[in-house]
Amino acid sequence: MAAASDDKTDTAAPGELGTAPHTGSLSRRMMVIAAAWIGVLLLGGGLALDRTLTNLVTNNFDDQLEYMLTAMVGSAEIGPEGEVFFNRPLGDQRFLEPNSGLYWQITGEGHDDFASRSLWDRTLSIDGDHFDSEPHIHDSDQFLNEPLRVAERSISLPGSETQWWFSVAASRGELDSQINRIRSILFWSFIALGLGLFLMAALQSWYGLSPLRRIRAAIQRMRTKGTNRVDDPLPLEVQPLVQELNGLLAHSEKQAEEARTHAGNLAHALKTPLTVVMNAATARADDLPDTVIREAAVMRRQVDHHLARARAVGRRAVGHARTEVCASAEAVRRAVSRLYPHVRFDIDGNREALVAIERQDLDEILGNLVENAAKYGGGSVFVTVDTDRDGKLCTIWVEDDGRGIPDEERERIFDRGARLDTGKPGTGLGLAIVRDVAEIYGGGVELDESEDLGGLMVKLMLPRSG
Repeated sequence: MAAASDDKTDTAAPGELGTAPHTGSLSRRMMVIAAAWIGVLLLGGGLALDRTLTNLVTNNFDDQLEYMLTAMVGSAEIGPEGEVFFNRPLGDQRFLEPNSGLYWQITGEGHDDFASRSLWDRTLSIDGDHFDSEPHIHDSDQFLNEPLRVAERSISLPGSETQWWFSVAASRGELDSQINRIRSILFWSFIALGLGLFLMAALQSWYGLSPLRRIRAAIQRMRTKGTNRVDDPLPLEVQPLVQELNGLLAHSEKQAEEARTHAGNLAHALKTPLTVVMNAATARADDLPDTVIREAAVMRRQVDHHLARARAVGRRAVGHARTEVCASAEAVRRAVSRLYPHVRFDIDGNREALVAIERQDLDEILGNLVENAAKYGGGSVFVTVDTDRDGKLCTIWVEDDGRGIPDEERERIFDRGARLDTGKPGTGLGLAIVRDVAEIYGGGVELDESEDLGGLMVKLMLPRSG
């Protein structure tokens, strides 16, 4: 998929196929984040581990020096002339080999240094202006090209008033070699670990984004092979996206089908009036003007009806709307009252009811219902809004005190152009528009007899908002 493999910036027009603008590669983002995080963790862990292992090796080296220093103190005695000597030899053979890298020395003011043979003609420098009751270990560069690790301690031996300095020194070559060997192992181990983790992150990114590639392939199949759904089994995290995509496809398919149906219905509805007008014009009929007027009125009714449906479908596609039912009903009441000032209107029920329908469409629906009730009723119109407040649909009742509609005529009255009372002006499209627009929004309309007023009761059901 393009988002997972290409990070170039496209400059072509957004509408062209394959050149849609993007913000970079998803997989590359994931890899950069993974690499940065792996690098930080390995660097921090490597430094901490290096510090720990270096300290362990150094402490072990120092422990050996302290052991030798303790052995020196335990073996030292004062001779008859105040000199110091060992009552038993130290066990390490390196003390007897010149320049072996392991040395000892005992220094006392007013006495010659008592030193190991390994020092040969060299002497360990001692800072004797203080007293160290505990072993003191430090690094020293006093020997050329031979860094030393020195352990020293101040001792007062029985039978002597002299402060003696016992020193053991060892070349740092062995210690530094161990530290360098450990650091080399750590470096290459962490390099291998980092590469392994990075490859694992790359594999995880490739495998984790594979459902998106499958969605892309499914969409491509829809474009090339005519499928209309994404039916591939996909992970739970991607299912909401697939469901929304399938919902969008179903919505678009429904809109396209509705558009085709509207166009076909309108063409069919206009075909007959046009044929009548053309035949009358061809035959030069005497009643041609009347025929044109009559058939033009029929075509106008059909056009108005389909325009109302098209507007409702278009507004429904924009998004979820929120309209107050009572506010729309009050506006319709004020408008209809000017046409029928003798009619008494009453609006009751839930004043806070909201429906998911555009205000213009709700005004048109209620306007048709209330105007029909005022036109064909006996002078009273009741509008009741959403008394139960339960469920997904908001119910609106419009009642009048007229003659009502017989049961056998209630279904036919929804047909376009159907009118039971031809003595009053109208196009016969009111209830047809009400039903069609309500169904477009997912609602419906039913006819019944009003128990309170005795006339017709129209039950309008619209989807509740929120």
